Amino acid sequence: MLNLIAIDTSTEACSVAISWQGKLFEKFELCPQSHSTILLPMIDDLLQEAGCTLQQLDGLVFGQGPGSFTGVRIGIGVAQGLAFSADLPVVGVSTLQAMAQQAFEQCQQPRVIAAIDARMSEIYLSAYQADVNGIMQPVIGETVIAPDKAESYINDAISDAYAVGTGWQTYLELLAPLAKNAVELDIVFPRATAMLTLATLQFEKGNAVSAEHAAPVYVRDTVSWKKLPGR
Repeated sequence: MLNLIAIDTSTEACSVAISWQGKLFEKFELCPQSHSTILLPMIDDLLQEAGCTLQQLDGLVFGQGPGSFTGVRIGIGVAQGLAFSADLPVVGVSTLQAMAQQAFEQCQQPRVIAAIDARMSEIYLSAYQADVNGIMQPVIGETVIAPDKAESYINDAISDAYAVGTGWQTYLELLAPLAKNAVELDIVFPRATAMLTLATLQFEKGNAVSAEHAAPVYVRDTVSWKKLPGR
């Protein structure tokens, strides 16, 4: 069994999890705009709780996005620094897929539509279905899209789906017809515990990379800034 640490700061939440000698340790906190100040102390506390050091771990997992531009960069920057210092290989995990995996593990939901509020009247969107091994696999690609176009993008790719992510809260009226639990969400933010499940498979397949190759997935390639009046 692999000993791993996972970190995610891609949304308003800050999440850290460690799998150590078959046991799971986790810290999770909602901290909009405070990730840079609380992430390292959370990691230190969790390592002490688990009773291990970074150097004793087999690898590091990071949330690669999509999500907040600043949040994703903070998470990857910290991941690279820690991985370099402890000479650990790394694996990136989609924040959308992590929420889908959490829905399967915690709520026994095999079909999930994940949506994160992307600001600028858009959402990051994808849909997932569990395979025979209990791993949530994408049935459509990740995209950034206007909420009123989400139904046509998903089309018939998935039905009887379960909703996860902040996008459903922000655009409930537009997205509610797509999922059965859109009004009462159980999973709003990605958690590092689900990232451990997804990353373990990647480590076992030999898909880990060195720290300098840790890279974000923004989905939105360009950001359009509206000019202020009079500018």
